[in-house]
Amino acid sequence: MGRLDGKVALITGGARGMGKAHARHFTAEGARVVIGDVLEEKGRRVADEVGGVFVRHDVTSADDWKDAVAAASQHFGHIDVLVNNAGILRHAPVAEMTEEDFRAVLDVNLVGTWLGIRAVVPAMREAGGGSIVNISSIEGFAGAAGLSAYSASKFGVRGLTRSAAQELGALGIRVNSVHPGGVMTSMAMAAAQTMTAVDGSGFLKQLPIARFAEPVEISRLVAFLASDDASYTTGAEFLADGGLLSGPGY
Repeated sequence: MGRLDGKVALITGGARGMGKAHARHFTAEGARVVIGDVLEEKGRRVADEVGGVFVRHDVTSADDWKDAVAAASQHFGHIDVLVNNAGILRHAPVAEMTEEDFRAVLDVNLVGTWLGIRAVVPAMREAGGGSIVNISSIEGFAGAAGLSAYSASKFGVRGLTRSAAQELGALGIRVNSVHPGGVMTSMAMAAAQTMTAVDGSGFLKQLPIARFAEPVEISRLVAFLASDDASYTTGAEFLADGGLLSGPGY
């Protein structure tokens, strides 16, 4: 414990799922956290639990990003870490998905991530550096039927991460991406139920680690990348998928 002592982190989508786990684990590691989410009641409960600050934050809004970064500076004096965790998923075949749904997923998952990187650069530059961790997915490496928008957005996060790492390294700002596989969150479980063609037991049998991840297992990796222990790591992609993409066919 104490890996993040003195760090101030902004975590988007922090009201539930992996974001909530990140907030708890970061706090346990010594960080002070600002939790952003559109789910106000749940977000405030998490902030109260961990002794952090909640801001209502729509990641597709540039103004909301300014407010979230300002909240971190106002309450804690600076910002060291951004975890671009907020994301949505819409499941439909390409031929049946609406343009509105496709654009909505890209707006939150990809444009929202880009807006976040842009928003924290001035504050991190003033502080002498920082760490940005973008949460992508295994669908950023391998497309999945019915997830065209989600896969496109998560592939995009990979490219964005690499470009931002190239631009921001000289400012002392590191940018990396994390690519979870199956995680025990409400969004992931709802998606699995929607994708009725997927055989859950068959999926697990493909994994060298034959189970879904607990959210905190992803949080530990994110905290490492946020910490000074990862001081020479930028522009990198970290799979946390139980070994799924290590096998034949990938």
